[in-house]
Amino acid sequence: MAHHFFIPGQHFKGGKVMLTGETGHHAARVLRLKAGEEITLADERGACFRGRVTAVLEGEVEAELLEDLPSLEPPLAVTLLQGLPKGEKMDLIIEKCTELGVKRIVPLLTERVIVRVDEQVAHHKRERWQRVARAAAQQSRRSRIPVVELPQTLRAALAGLPADTLLLVLWEGERSLGLKKVLARASPGQPVALVVGPEGGLSQEEVKLACQAGGIPVGLGPRILRTETAGLACLAILMYELGDLGGGIEYP
Repeated sequence: MAHHFFIPGQHFKGGKVMLTGETGHHAARVLRLKAGEEITLADERGACFRGRVTAVLEGEVEAELLEDLPSLEPPLAVTLLQGLPKGEKMDLIIEKCTELGVKRIVPLLTERVIVRVDEQVAHHKRERWQRVARAAAQQSRRSRIPVVELPQTLRAALAGLPADTLLLVLWEGERSLGLKKVLARASPGQPVALVVGPEGGLSQEEVKLACQAGGIPVGLGPRILRTETAGLACLAILMYELGDLGGGIEYP
């Protein structure tokens, strides 16, 4: 399978593209691309192309564009509002949700979050998380890189959602309404947001706050899932039911 790269739009000129900087170094020195090899590329607008390497220089690669490719982005826009977990779990969540097709990830500073970060640490973490998202998007041949926001409160995150968003609150306290029932009446193309608590879950007040913003508490079944599992499981179900996960489509 051809290697896939995200390249800034200004590097596309006259039917050619230059891979420079860290991307060029990786392509030339790590992947050891050679003239004649085919690659795929995407710019920051989500436009995709098939290309062929024409020259490998010192830390740079030049390629010619052969044809436009269709976007591989899912038809469903999903935002994950994820309670900030301990350790490196957020890296795993971002990597796997990116592979599944998430559009945006917002780390939440909820009541039961154990990790506390100041502004400087938050910016440092966000830079690392965005690199994780970029690498996962490149590996999974996405057309766009999901945006990872700075950690914020649940109230701020809810205020930043589009008005027509289907807001699902994953809550172990909900025993009567399951995800299956809610998705059965979801509108096609409607953006979706998932609220997932940290290791200690969401408090009653946080669930109430989300409900006041139009949120629907839903359960995922009889078993309690870890914070790093719940969002992934729900996202996979969403992409199967409302997105493009499961095949049946021809891809380039």
